[in-house]
Amino acid sequence: MKTLPKLLTFLLLSLPAGSLLHAQTGTGVQTSGFGGTAWEDLSEDFRNQMMAAASKIIAQGDSMMLSYDFAGAAEAYESASGMHLEETQRAHVEEALLNAENGSSMMGYCSTPIVVARQRFSLQDFFLYYPLEDGGWRPIPNPLDTLGTGSPVKAMYIPDGTDDIILSAADEDGIRNLYQTFFRDTIWSVPALLGEQITSSSDEILPLLSPDGQSLYFASKGLYGMGGYDLYVSTWDRTHREWSTPENLGIPFSSPGDDFLFMSTEDGKYSIFASNRDCPRDSVYIYVLEYDGMPVKKAVDSPEELRRLSLLLPSNGNPSRMDNSSAVKNGLEGNDDTRRYADKMVQVRALKDSIYLCEKTMDEARYKLSTASGSEKSRLSDSIKQHETRLSGLQQELATASKELQAIEMDFLLSGIVIDPEQVQKELDREVVGASSGYAFTKNSMGEPMRMVVEKPEPKFDYTFMILPEGRFAENNNLPSGLVYQIRFASMSRKATVGDIKGLSPVFEGRSGSSYLYYVGLFRSYSAALSNLNKVKSRGFRDAYIVAWLEGKSVTVKTARELEKEVKQPYRVLITPTNGSSLSEAERGAIQASSAKDLSRISSGGTTLFALGPFDSQQEAESAASSIRSYGVSGVSVEAVPASE
Repeated sequence: MKTLPKLLTFLLLSLPAGSLLHAQTGTGVQTSGFGGTAWEDLSEDFRNQMMAAASKIIAQGDSMMLSYDFAGAAEAYESASGMHLEETQRAHVEEALLNAENGSSMMGYCSTPIVVARQRFSLQDFFLYYPLEDGGWRPIPNPLDTLGTGSPVKAMYIPDGTDDIILSAADEDGIRNLYQTFFRDTIWSVPALLGEQITSSSDEILPLLSPDGQSLYFASKGLYGMGGYDLYVSTWDRTHREWSTPENLGIPFSSPGDDFLFMSTEDGKYSIFASNRDCPRDSVYIYVLEYDGMPVKKAVDSPEELRRLSLLLPSNGNPSRMDNSSAVKNGLEGNDDTRRYADKMVQVRALKDSIYLCEKTMDEARYKLSTASGSEKSRLSDSIKQHETRLSGLQQELATASKELQAIEMDFLLSGIVIDPEQVQKELDREVVGASSGYAFTKNSMGEPMRMVVEKPEPKFDYTFMILPEGRFAENNNLPSGLVYQIRFASMSRKATVGDIKGLSPVFEGRSGSSYLYYVGLFRSYSAALSNLNKVKSRGFRDAYIVAWLEGKSVTVKTARELEKEVKQPYRVLITPTNGSSLSEAERGAIQASSAKDLSRISSGGTTLFALGPFDSQQEAESAASSIRSYGVSGVSVEAVPASE
């Protein structure tokens, strides 16, 4: 007898006495049938208790995920998957189980970056504190993203002078994809999807290019990851002129929370990203890390160590690791001397800020010390001594910075350099955050709304048979090759109008002498045409009938049906991608080595599949499938190509 995992069994046994009457059989608790009793036949009270038990297990799994206990979370989700779940619960469990398994795999490849600073900001404007071009962030909605914001997307980074934009925008289903558009003389090109490997069934957001333009960083909910938004990098393949398969940046950059907007500073000193881990959903932490071009990856076995690693606590403010020139990126116009002067003034202000905060902390500690006793008194005394030492260092730094500022002013005076004090003052009035940690974040200003003209995409005519509120004539009357059926519904002495075709689409026009003939639909089988014949008749065309064409020439329906029987049934190989949305390099290589047939992406029941073919026979398709499996690829099957395709 198959029994439930221990977590589920424990929860079931904790239900009130008597509630397991139908569920117990022998020494085990069955996963299906409840001892031979159908779910619908169980009492409502018992069903509610079982649903509550399932919810508790799912919640426990979610909690374990946030604590980086991926193995425990997987066990919880597997337990829940054996229970009666609502549709939304089951979808959540299936996705969460995959994320837990991914997390377990990613434990073998963890980085240990050196953290310089961590500061919390509002989700509404956190991106303005990045050391990027002042005014480079543009509000949305705009001509490139007409559907507006989607958390955490609040703006789009497009600095002045940009003529090549990679952006995130929502498609007709509301899913955010990455697109690229180019400026051509006076107009921007139609945004085109960036690439098959970068497109998933969920959102891709907040893309940023590396300073050399060869690496693209972005966040995604749909690619291989451990839940929420994870961070990815894709590199530019110059040979094939396309972006490579994205690579998850791994732990601790990615987490079970939402992680996004990764960048490295132009001077190569820092890497920066944002995350809502360990903070309310309306805010994020910005983490500043020492840049590491070749991080050493190591395995981490303990959830506790993973949790500690992912906290990304700063390295106690070591001055040798701090350089505000990277963080405080000003937008001040003018020569290098003017910018040097403004930077030094910002440094002086930041040091004064730090001294004030240090003195304030010491005053509060001295006040508490007057009434403290025992270990608390000892702790406060040690804290005061530490702050006194830090205060002395800060005062020395301020004295040095003030002398340097005076020296710059003297150089200006002797050289006759004139600066614009209003512009410098405007720069200094910008918000500076985190100075007390030795690393300052300066708030940039939001850019002007975008004013741009974007090409309109050419609409693709849908030749699927439909009955619409307003009928449509086909864009052209050319019939596709092969055997095709249509429904002829009208013959008129004049051209038909939209009103005449009564919502039918697509309608084709022909001529016979002085008469205009009208047909609707393109059907590859007689049965498909027959199933829609009555729909056409119900629109008032009672004399409608089926006609057939072969290579664009009329043939009798009888002949067509005989030919239809002789047509070989094509087959195709279906491959389910391991990560659920795109093929890995290994999978793609196995397919290319096994067959030169066309590979296309299809959707079946909400699942993303890749179809290879068509093959002339089932045997040929099975041979290709066997070859693909020999390379270690799973999720490979063969099916007949549906007649509708």
